[in-house]
Amino acid sequence: MEQKFKFAPNVMLIDAVHLDRVVHDITAHFAPVIKRQLPNADLAILLECLSLDAGILPGENEVQVVFVYETGYERMKSCSPSHLEQEIHGMAFKGSTGEFSLYAFQPSGMATREMLFVEALQLAGEDKDVKRILFVPDEAMGIASFGKVVKDIKGKDAVMMFGMNPPEQEYPCKFEWLGFAVLQALGIHSEELE
Repeated sequence: MEQKFKFAPNVMLIDAVHLDRVVHDITAHFAPVIKRQLPNADLAILLECLSLDAGILPGENEVQVVFVYETGYERMKSCSPSHLEQEIHGMAFKGSTGEFSLYAFQPSGMATREMLFVEALQLAGEDKDVKRILFVPDEAMGIASFGKVVKDIKGKDAVMMFGMNPPEQEYPCKFEWLGFAVLQALGIHSEELE
């Protein structure tokens, strides 16, 4: 990740490979339950729901979304838009909580996706202009890999992790369930689940 990267006041850091896997798994689980085929998750709705779940109020906010992905994994199979480099990186959209600017980065050289994610989280945490950090890590990597970085983040209005499994031990930030935003982005309505 470039060191001169300018962060917005609200930063969302998302492991795109993990997010795509979660959306796929939720789709596979809920399609038979509600007895209809589900479309790909609408990425704009998903990001808007995450911002609302994190307490960003409707208005003129700047929300910067940074996707980290694996080399050779340029397209998310379960989200739309899907191509990280051609359809997502450098794009923006306006939602009820503000303007979302989208970026996508893959590791270079000897770095791994996990290392890039942790580095981006650390850089956002150190940036004095960043007020709120929301992150969707690959839970399979284990909390230890990014837990120390989160513990060292100070002076933010909020630091929030979105995932499918709450941390088993005490964790230095708030946890929110990622599944609610995914269900909304898939167009699943609460009455269909009753």
